[in-house]
Amino acid sequence: MYCGLFVCQKLYNSFPTIMKWIPGRHHTIFKNWENLKCFVREIIAKHREDWNPSETRDFIDCYLKEIAKADADPSFHEENLIFSTLDLFTAGTETTSTTIYWALLYMALYPDVQERVQAEIDAVIGQSRQPAMDDRDNMPYTNAVIHEVQRISNILPFNVPRTATSDTTLAGFYVPKGTILIPSLTSVLFDKSEWETPHTFNPKHFLEDGQFKKRESFLPFSAGKRGCLGEPLARIELFLFFTALLQKFTFQAPKDVKLSLQFRIGLILGPQPYQICALSR
Repeated sequence: MYCGLFVCQKLYNSFPTIMKWIPGRHHTIFKNWENLKCFVREIIAKHREDWNPSETRDFIDCYLKEIAKADADPSFHEENLIFSTLDLFTAGTETTSTTIYWALLYMALYPDVQERVQAEIDAVIGQSRQPAMDDRDNMPYTNAVIHEVQRISNILPFNVPRTATSDTTLAGFYVPKGTILIPSLTSVLFDKSEWETPHTFNPKHFLEDGQFKKRESFLPFSAGKRGCLGEPLARIELFLFFTALLQKFTFQAPKDVKLSLQFRIGLILGPQPYQICALSR
């Protein structure tokens, strides 16, 4: 699947005009992409109608403010605003929501883990206020569970393609300049030499003497200078959304329904559609 998408991308980059005459699923992707661009254009147009430079409401307002500057950098224009906004939609929303889908599924399948998370939430946060990021350092088990969900759900099995900028040798292999590489994040997240039970959901992977333990082999966001720019935001979103949901609800399978960890293949790996009950606590 991923190799096919990569080949399609390479062909489109090399022969963009020809690709529109070749049948395939890429036409659906192109159509949906254009629909998204039209949607963002409409949002930007509405922002322009009631835009007040002295009252910045969101990212689009900030960008419009930069465009309006007399000495604005040429890179600040509406087309870049459209694509930057779409980056926030695709990279900053779909990955986080899919991880939450996995998290709720695992909580329903592992009720003992869910109970322990809720006990920690009750002890640290209680029920009278919403979770805050300052709480995370006092909630090692909840933090470990979130990390384990990210590890085992493996929503991005392959990193995006990279190109070697110079001749180099990697792990004994000669890599010429210009070589395209696709790192396998799966190979790290399920490495049996790094994880005690790589194919089992086990929050203890991130705990040591009851405290949260960082792991160098935890790389769902990749690593280095080309690591995911949205990692800090994603970490905030996952902690706040996950704890807020488990603070107020207990998740379990509907009566006579057996939940499954089967996944669906797409640009990211998500669980198959499932039904779940959210019981108010």
